[in-house]
Amino acid sequence: MSERPGESTREPPTPLATALVSPGPRPGTVRNESGELWTIPTGWALLPPGDAGLTRRVKASGVTWTVQERVRRRTLSRGIWAPAAQIEAAREAIDQQRSDPAYARRRAADQRRREAKQVAYVASFEQAVLDFLNFDPSYQELAGQLAARVAAHATPVGSGTVARTQRISLPRRAEAATIAWMRHQTTAYDEMNLPRVKGLRRDVRRRLAERSRQVLKCYREGRPEASDCPLQAALSGAPTRVAVEAPPVMQTPKGSAGGWARD
Repeated sequence: MSERPGESTREPPTPLATALVSPGPRPGTVRNESGELWTIPTGWALLPPGDAGLTRRVKASGVTWTVQERVRRRTLSRGIWAPAAQIEAAREAIDQQRSDPAYARRRAADQRRREAKQVAYVASFEQAVLDFLNFDPSYQELAGQLAARVAAHATPVGSGTVARTQRISLPRRAEAATIAWMRHQTTAYDEMNLPRVKGLRRDVRRRLAERSRQVLKCYREGRPEASDCPLQAALSGAPTRVAVEAPPVMQTPKGSAGGWARD
């Protein structure tokens, strides 16, 4: 983040209070929520992200500045600023806690619960994919293979796929994950070199989704469209990806914003 013309760095107000900040333009500076540039207080240190337990303990033990940075559409954690002594005391306390055998047993029990929960979710998600597919009985084996592939790809913890969101229902997650899998495995989407035009990629994805839904419909009705069906090829390990032509891109009149047609 660059420094604004004529901007000066200010000392933070006293007494210091917990705040949400973003990285400043120079080392040793941050920007508060109002946009003011603050200097890091003397004796403070930056605790990097990555240890949630330590971070919680440091925050609970005194004043901290949480550093977040907006990158495209994501908000990324850059750690927390706090008095170095506060961080060190929290680290010593948590190291002592983690050295206790009882802590290790609790961690192992928690891990087993998480693993059991994940196994149950994978099974329920795979069944939701099967329900969405709803293939003709003569293609139940193919449906099982597809559901297993989609679930294996979409459900790992931390994968960031639609299957991990809680914002939509399980049936909608299963549908979206299936269409996404088919887009990448049965079409040439990943090889398409699309210009950076607003709405173009979204339109291409919509057209590919329509194509995937047509393929699935054939199997629901018990009439696969051809022996070289891209879905069967993908499941067999020798994918034949269907090419879909991108919509034409039209230039806007000279001087208009962006230089490209926008929808």
